[in-house]
Amino acid sequence: MAGDMTVGHTADHKSVSVTPLLRRIIAVNAAVYAVGTFVLAVSPATVSSPAALTESLVLAGGLLVMLGANAALLRVALSPLQRLAGLMEQVDLLQPGQRLAKPPSGDFAGLIEAFNAMLARLETERSASSAQALAAQEAERTRVAQELHDEVGQSLTVVLLGLKRTAARAPDGLREELLATQEQVRTTLEEVRTVAGRLRPGVLEDLGLGRALSALVTDFSRHSSAPVQNRVDPNLPAMPDQVELVLYRVAQEALTNVARHAAATNVRLHLGRHPAGVVLRVDDDGRGVEGLTPGAGVTGMRERALLIGAELTVGARPDGGTQVRLVVPLPATLNTATTGVGP
Repeated sequence: MAGDMTVGHTADHKSVSVTPLLRRIIAVNAAVYAVGTFVLAVSPATVSSPAALTESLVLAGGLLVMLGANAALLRVALSPLQRLAGLMEQVDLLQPGQRLAKPPSGDFAGLIEAFNAMLARLETERSASSAQALAAQEAERTRVAQELHDEVGQSLTVVLLGLKRTAARAPDGLREELLATQEQVRTTLEEVRTVAGRLRPGVLEDLGLGRALSALVTDFSRHSSAPVQNRVDPNLPAMPDQVELVLYRVAQEALTNVARHAAATNVRLHLGRHPAGVVLRVDDDGRGVEGLTPGAGVTGMRERALLIGAELTVGARPDGGTQVRLVVPLPATLNTATTGVGP
């Protein structure tokens, strides 16, 4: 049944778009040939057998004129198709909702309608596949974080306690080396816990988004020389867990990009209310994004934004640097839950 419906749908579009296009091409060629035939019929020119040189030149010239006229008319007839192809190249599936304007009538109305339907299907399929991929990614992060905490972390803790007991009984000369090794193990244990926290933000589940962003900023400041101004609106509306996770991951990726690429001296993170929901902004005064090709990090942020119907923009700031802006629309019941007033 599904296969029959698909075939019928395709056949409908063929009858709407391909057949009129074929008719137009046939009509253009028929018009050129009709004009050429008429000219030959009313002209006094004759062709002998065999054809003389001057007659051959006249025939060749007439053929060139007919071909040129045919090419010019076909170019005009197919110009809407060229414009359609140019618009197709500009469509980005990471920016949903883009559609080509369908003319009220014409040879290409059916083709544009089919293209818009294809875009809708691709956006739906991409959204579903992205949701599955991100869910699998979060599950894998949780698993790895749990293993780091339970297995690697506990093993390092056992080693740390053993070194402490051994150092207490060791001679003075050996004790210093054991204490130095003990400090290295303690540092490694802290790094393992930091990595586990990045993979699975337990503070997000336990203390909420505001505290989780504060911990994220603290961790960023500890590993970067750029100070971060963190401002979170205390009157944010209650949000679903998935929305909070996307906000956290986008902030995390934005700060990671700042640390890796921006060479910034000042960073600002702001999470506040928006007329339709909430808005997250991460600004820096670094190198900017002009001339750079978006990498996997930016693509990942866009896919997460699509997952919750949010709008993500990554661009240059007027005074230099980069701004990452995520606007998350929320239902009115959530957006007014905290303050009790409309947006």
